[in-house]
Amino acid sequence: MSKQNFGMIGLGVMGQNFALNVERNGFHVAVYDINEDAVKRYMDGPAAGKNVKAAANLEEFVDMLETPRRIMMLVPAGKPVDAVIGSLLPHLDKDDLIIDGGNSYFPDTERRANELEEKGINFFGMGVSGGEEGALWGPSLMPGGSQKAYKEVEAIMQAVSAKAEEDGAPCVTYIGPGGSGHFVKMVHNGIEYGDMQLIAESYFLLKHALGLKAEEFAEIFSEWNEGELSSFLIEITAQAFRKIDEETGQPLIDLVLDKAKQKGTGKWTSQIALDMGAAIPTITAAVDGRIISSMKEERVEAAKILTGPEVEYKGDRQELIEAVRAALYASKICSYAQGMSMLKKSSDEYNYNLNLGEIARIWRAGCIIRARLLNDITEAYNRDQNLANLLLDDFFREAIEARQDAWRYVVKTAVEMGIPVPAMSVSLAYYDSYRNARLSANVIQAQRDFFGAHTFERTDKQGSFHADWDQ
Repeated sequence: MSKQNFGMIGLGVMGQNFALNVERNGFHVAVYDINEDAVKRYMDGPAAGKNVKAAANLEEFVDMLETPRRIMMLVPAGKPVDAVIGSLLPHLDKDDLIIDGGNSYFPDTERRANELEEKGINFFGMGVSGGEEGALWGPSLMPGGSQKAYKEVEAIMQAVSAKAEEDGAPCVTYIGPGGSGHFVKMVHNGIEYGDMQLIAESYFLLKHALGLKAEEFAEIFSEWNEGELSSFLIEITAQAFRKIDEETGQPLIDLVLDKAKQKGTGKWTSQIALDMGAAIPTITAAVDGRIISSMKEERVEAAKILTGPEVEYKGDRQELIEAVRAALYASKICSYAQGMSMLKKSSDEYNYNLNLGEIARIWRAGCIIRARLLNDITEAYNRDQNLANLLLDDFFREAIEARQDAWRYVVKTAVEMGIPVPAMSVSLAYYDSYRNARLSANVIQAQRDFFGAHTFERTDKQGSFHADWDQ
């Protein structure tokens, strides 16, 4: 019997769709899931008549595959990944490959890579972005780990990945060693959090200042999607505003509870950034925003007690809409700048040797944060591979300079009206902090030396100093 080229473990929606994507691109696929009913439904439904074979157990699954075996897992992160690897190992041979395509925590990927290398098994963690549709029709893929192992599946990954509209290039590239693929996916998700929060804040300010209806937002966001803000998230937000609830006849967006959940990747980004000493305030504000949103019952009670300004917006309607558009774009630049800066820092911290231009390139299609902006980011790093921060690139510097007055006007308007725009506000603060040669930290360091003798440096001479501040 002929053997299958590629194996998939885990037949959730992502696993099902990715396997169909591989098969559609000319490869023979073997599948396995611990849930026998899920396997039967898949084989009788989406996989019927396709070059997909199902196995009743892992031993049979492994035996279906040509050697060296190429096996991908799309199972929940954490213990399930270790459990699948542990069950697979007795059936594998030297040089077989395991790919973890889930949202695993990158230190876990580092550990698994080291453990499997000792056993002669190839392994890499691969970020997969694009959701269910991306998995089926072309995701953005971020493989990191053994470069030799990646070469074994490069042709498959290039075939199944999204293709950039501008040049048709596959949205996949070898990221780097160890857990770099999952690290990059983690930061991608952090940027995604920032993007979503900034969009939500733009909506919230316009809704409260101008009293716009859902259908008006649909038109505004559709228009925005034709310009510099063009992106998957702006596009789907415009579509969301058009959805009418069948039961009530009202716009569904107005009936959705203001309580956003999270799976943890944004939180990981903020935690790791703090550990590394990387400043990503927009992303952290987005994580905080979700946490505060989850305190719905507490906020309802607080609203009965706490007061704020009752200011009616009296400015020009279209002027504010255009200003919010400009502020959103400037804030998005800062959010991406923070994420890319974190990737640059991680490259040194973990010896990942990341190519930031290539990472931006593979995010241009397939993934959730795909946007016109990523073409400009790719070009910025092509101009200067060692660019310290996107804000220093001429294109982005000029883009922010052109929108700076509108950005400040929007944040000021929100503050005056008591409308929370934490991610947009902190994006502006990040920009102002980064552009100032001198900040307030001299006072902080003086305080630290005063109460803890932590010493300080001086502006007029080299060395570390301590002062008796109360003398």
